[in-house]
Amino acid sequence: MKILPYKNLFIGITDTLNNIFFEGKYADKEVERTLKSNKLWGARDRAFIAETVYDLVRWKRLVEGGMARPLSPETIWEFVGTWFALDPDQKLPSWEEFARINHKEILKRHHESAKNIAVAESYPDWMFEVCLDELGKNRWIEEAQAMNSAAPTVLRVNTLKTDRKTLQKLLKERSIKTKLLSLYQDAVELEEKTNIFRTDEFQNGFFEVQDAGSQMIAPYLRVEPGMRVVDACAGAGGKTLHLASLMKNKGQIIAMDIHEWKLKELKRRASRNDVQNVQTRLIEAKTIKKMANTADRLLIDAPCSGMGVLRRNPDAKWKLQPAFLDEIRKTQAMILNDYAKVVKVGGLIVYATCSILPSENEKQVQKFIENNPNYKLISDKTYYPSETGYDGFYMSLIERIA
Repeated sequence: MKILPYKNLFIGITDTLNNIFFEGKYADKEVERTLKSNKLWGARDRAFIAETVYDLVRWKRLVEGGMARPLSPETIWEFVGTWFALDPDQKLPSWEEFARINHKEILKRHHESAKNIAVAESYPDWMFEVCLDELGKNRWIEEAQAMNSAAPTVLRVNTLKTDRKTLQKLLKERSIKTKLLSLYQDAVELEEKTNIFRTDEFQNGFFEVQDAGSQMIAPYLRVEPGMRVVDACAGAGGKTLHLASLMKNKGQIIAMDIHEWKLKELKRRASRNDVQNVQTRLIEAKTIKKMANTADRLLIDAPCSGMGVLRRNPDAKWKLQPAFLDEIRKTQAMILNDYAKVVKVGGLIVYATCSILPSENEKQVQKFIENNPNYKLISDKTYYPSETGYDGFYMSLIERIA
């Protein structure tokens, strides 16, 4: 019989879940805030809090199916207790907060509610139906299950400063075990979760944390040293920095975004990585028009639903709404149509998303090509979590031919 840790940890867990579910906070930020709030918690305590919060966010609907009352701030302890009560080998402490927990009743309600596959896999009905419709039953069930597992931590080595084997050796000296990923040229995966950001190697810019699937996008653009490259939706610059490494710091990368705070973060990261060929630019009314026909390469890492990265951001399942999907598809079409003019004739574009939905991916590209005969699709690829074990991404390579 397994015994749960002391109550202080559960106060941290319930407070964190309240902020995620009822205050609209993001899970990763809230877990980080909670772990920083008590310096007396050891590594095992911190791991228990983080894993429990993410499990409960990921399996929210499944757990709710076993509850006698709807989830609310008043029933958050019952919610947590129900999760542990689903394990027949788990003994709950005799705390007042768990007084309503009845193992037999919870298991009875759970077995009944889990007959609904959307409940069993813990997705909102509308999302489950959209994905069934777009991907088909077999594909979607595989992806739904794959995205209910915890995301591995993958590093991208900064080849401007070091190489994979050297980084692996340096981390091993800190008792951080890693493995090289043969299919991903710059990727190193942690064998166990640890706070990698405290290491000198991170502070010195030897690596960035970047999922293996995400690491496939920059090489797909076929950049070369000396080119003029535009990263149209750069954000905080994960793929910008990868492009700079591939270009060996030669040429020019113009990293653009509509949010100035993201570009400031990009500059900070670029400095740590010793990246010297990046210029940031805030997107304003005439920015794109002024840049027409100037780029050898264009990366459009388009805003999307995030339907390929739910294992990493499980709270998105409960925050995302159908109306947002409709709006983001319109935004994607607008960005692809307007920004494509930035690239020169003979230049290449990569349109990418962290979604696995065809309506955000190949259908967007197909519609763009049909409406713009000056461009042709060279190739495209969808990386599915069920096949790779990493996040889901789509990328297409488009050439401007006239």
